[in-house]
This record gives sequence, structure tokens and C-alpha cells, in this order.
Amino acid sequence: MFTQIKTSKENKEIVSLLTRKLGLGAENVIARIAFTYSLSINERLDLNDIKDFGGKEYSKSVLFGDYYDIYLGLLCVHYNIYKTDKDISKYIKMHVDHGLSLLHNEVSQLSNIDGFDFLTEKIAKNIHFF
Repeated sequence: MFTQIKTSKENKEIVSLLTRKLGLGAENVIARIAFTYSLSINERLDLNDIKDFGGKEYSKSVLFGDYYDIYLGLLCVHYNIYKTDKDISKYIKMHVDHGLSLLHNEVSQLSNIDGFDFLTEKIAKNIHFF
């Protein structure tokens, strides 16, 4: 059962940098965005590639707030696993780390970025009309 995770040591600084640069709220908000951004790439991460645990620590309630069930549902559907799977916390940690790395790579290439505009652009690119 998931109670808390720790990001990689490398991502401890990255989450702080992204929080300052994007201005979208506290570090846990950036971690939530990173988690869902990683899932949106539609890539299944390999548990054997898990990074170190030397970074920022998030409890379940801080990371996901009142919406834990929704985030958990997204993860379970992505991996076709049940909510009591023993590796849930590892998958969450891996997607937070992966998402932080993805966001950092994109944001570091942009000199003058507004977090709201960045998110709006990402959302607009991925909305498909039938």
C-alpha cells in the first residue's frame, strides 16, 4: 500500500527549480503534474529501472490531496493492475521521477515561460476532436 514516496536525489533540485520557474504553486503541485505528464506519454516504465530514493519525500495526502483515488485509477488502468498491487508506490515514484525529468528537459529549453501558458499549450496539443 502506498503511504509515501521519495524522488531521486537528482529530482530533489529539479522539482524546486520547476516550482520557481513555472509558478504554478507548491512543489507537490509540480510533482502531480509530473506524474500525470509521465502517464500521458503512454509509456510503461520498467520497475527494474527505478532510481535512487535520495530526494524529496511526499506522503500520499501531500502528493495527491483529496484526489488519490483518481490518480491511483489512472495508474491502475495504465498498467492494468489492481489498486492493492504491491508495486503501486514504485510505479508512482517512477512516474513522478520520469515526469520531472521530462518537464525539466522541456522547460530548460525555454527562456521565458509562464506555467499557465505551458500547461495550456500541452493540453491543447493533446486534445483530439472526433
